[in-house]
Amino acid sequence: MNKIPVKVMKKQGCEDLPLPKYMSAAASGMDLYAAVDVATFLERGEIKLIPTGIHIELPLGYEAQVRPRSGLALKHGLTVVNTPGTIDSDYRGEIGIILGNFGKERFTVERGMRIAQLVIQPVVQAELIEVERLEDSHRGAGGFGHTGH
Repeated sequence: MNKIPVKVMKKQGCEDLPLPKYMSAAASGMDLYAAVDVATFLERGEIKLIPTGIHIELPLGYEAQVRPRSGLALKHGLTVVNTPGTIDSDYRGEIGIILGNFGKERFTVERGMRIAQLVIQPVVQAELIEVERLEDSHRGAGGFGHTGH
């Protein structure tokens, strides 16, 4: 398993919260924890920015993706609204989770609750080359979900 160094800094007042961590040896995502000062309610259909209390410094050439936790999605209808949320390597602000409640009832976010996961990925930037015509393909200009079958 490849590992890269990622610097992490806790926001003042968040010393009681754990750092993000992998919950198994083969996990691809680290759990992120809610850094709310008091219990925060998410009503049905509501979207809120939930702080994590951490800042990270990624090496150039990497990004962090914020993704939902499957258990919260299945049991409560909670998701990361802009999934996957992208954290660029030059961002130094606090990581916040745009959490949405699409479940059937109000959900309570409490301090220290695992609310999302963080996946570190390499980044490839494209060099765009403007052309007059693209090569033909079997699919051509078929619409969304169209594979020609």
